[in-house]
Amino acid sequence: MTSRRIVSNEKNFLEKDDQTKFSPSASEKSNITPAVPAAVIYKLLGFTLAMVAGPIGTYFLTLNTLFRGGLLCPSKCGSSAKLDIGNSTWAGATAAVMANVVLIAYVVVAMNEDEGESRPTTEKAKKGD
Repeated sequence: MTSRRIVSNEKNFLEKDDQTKFSPSASEKSNITPAVPAAVIYKLLGFTLAMVAGPIGTYFLTLNTLFRGGLLCPSKCGSSAKLDIGNSTWAGATAAVMANVVLIAYVVVAMNEDEGESRPTTEKAKKGD
């Protein structure tokens, strides 16, 4: 059996892994800025809240106001009792529409933000010509 001979000028795996070209030198400050701007995070949180609260709120708001219906209670309750049961199908459809409205609004805001970033580059190119 042969064994590998260790040469003194050859680096082992641990020494190769200890390269300093990726870490900043002592005179340089490390870049600790976040990768995503805070405004983008706030927009995402706002649209997340809107995606949760909007459809649920729309469902219960339309169920209890717009699509309110009164059904006679079965014979167990007596003939004069009414249940305030709304049409949940239409209220659910309205909530689905609201979810789509929030989604479309997010896409529009994201597209406008993306155009805003590329617009100065094209203006600089036009001024340079």
